Amino acid sequence: MKRVLGAKPVFDNGQNPPTCLIALGNVWFEIYAAEKSLPDTANNKLAGFRHLALMVDSLDAAKAELEKRGVTFNEAERPAAGGGRVIFFEDCEGNLLHFVERTADSTFPKL
Repeated sequence: MKRVLGAKPVFDNGQNPPTCLIALGNVWFEIYAAEKSLPDTANNKLAGFRHLALMVDSLDAAKAELEKRGVTFNEAERPAAGGGRVIFFEDCEGNLLHFVERTADSTFPKL
């Protein structure tokens, strides 16, 4: 990916299997091992995606805005790997999304 697409490694937890963050321009991809696989996940024509993180300047403001729009957050916020906070929620189709707020002491570089 690095040679062909210009991807750059951002983070690797050093474990096996690894959790990695890869940057393609201003878009970061988190890659980690799944806990299990279902036959339907191999069907590329199914609607949705598996997991999407959106970086925000303020987790509190982003959460409040979505709550005003009817989104329910079923879990409490938690620490983000590499520094900061995350909170997970589902879209109207049940796809998993989360907001991540990076703090000044984050081990990840700023975009």
